[in-house]
Amino acid sequence: MSRSWERMVEKNSKQINKRRKKEGKSALTTANVQVDRFKGRNYVVPALLFMLILLYITLSRPWSGQFMQDPTMFWLTVGAYVLLGVFYYMRRPYLAVTKDTLETRRFTGYKTLRPSEIRKITVQPGYVVIESVKGANWVFSRLMNRYPLETMTQRLQTFAELIRLNGK
Repeated sequence: MSRSWERMVEKNSKQINKRRKKEGKSALTTANVQVDRFKGRNYVVPALLFMLILLYITLSRPWSGQFMQDPTMFWLTVGAYVLLGVFYYMRRPYLAVTKDTLETRRFTGYKTLRPSEIRKITVQPGYVVIESVKGANWVFSRLMNRYPLETMTQRLQTFAELIRLNGK
């Protein structure tokens, strides 16, 4: 089946499922799309925030008699930075690979690349770089985000082969 036909079938099945849901009937079964999700762990930003908190506490010296700030506001600020560090640590970066898309989450939101938007996929020791036609490159690093690069490169190679076979 061609990809355009698959997209049309998927679109029509979504419409039918919406209609069936309104009627109170069960949804038609749709083909399960295999999504390979490679999760990393963000530890650089939380570590920088923790060092910033330590610097702030050291420079402010809340234990001295010359502390001229409101202690409640000071400790609320420290607590907010701790919560921000925990938030960044728990929010795991990922790369999701499906049959015809790549998806990740950036600071500005979720980003998706289709095969026509990919210029090149480069694998280097410790890095995977996905060069897009428009916009910035996607860099996945073992050092910065602890991605499982071995399994990631194998899946991206099969993704690239599928792109070549489908006539990019």
